[in-house]
Amino acid sequence: MTTEKRVIKKYPNRRLYDTATSSYITLEDVKQLVLDHIDIQVTDAKTQEDITRSVLLQIILEEESSGAPLFTYDVLTRLIRFYGNAMQGLMGGYLEKNLELFSQMQNKLQDQTRQMMGDNPLTQGSNLWAEYMKFQGPAVQNMMTNYLEQSTNMFVEMQSQMQERTKQIFTGFPFAGYAGETPAAGESAPPAGKPAKK
Repeated sequence: MTTEKRVIKKYPNRRLYDTATSSYITLEDVKQLVLDHIDIQVTDAKTQEDITRSVLLQIILEEESSGAPLFTYDVLTRLIRFYGNAMQGLMGGYLEKNLELFSQMQNKLQDQTRQMMGDNPLTQGSNLWAEYMKFQGPAVQNMMTNYLEQSTNMFVEMQSQMQERTKQIFTGFPFAGYAGETPAAGESAPPAGKPAKK
């Protein structure tokens, strides 16, 4: 059974309307819904087109433009180079799986923090994770950035290795008029793209 998504409509004046609360909301409110793990769907009020991805990307853009960006220059340029690449679809699944694993690691860290501080009467009723992140936020941020960078670098290296192996495999086949065929003695190689004469 799938959970019904919370529908948000975007009007031509760029205002966002939350159909669940029958009220206008801001992009910051949409971000909060995501943080609260509420599935959303943003539609164009005029065309009914699903524009959820563009709104989510807008949130990411604003976050990246703030003082604590998640992606470095190298990560962004590498991601851009994957668009239109034969391995674009594989890269998307690879990043999604790695983010899922990182999220699980974050949840375990939160649970360990609560278990460690839960019996302390001085911390009862307080947001332990918020207090922890106040002091450890930069370290966790760097850890996540390094993790994503390493994952991306590993994928780029894997892509290069696959391309090199593919090149070696096809170079070994004697396709007429192409790389891999050696002209007979006294016979010149045919122009590129044209098969050899029989």
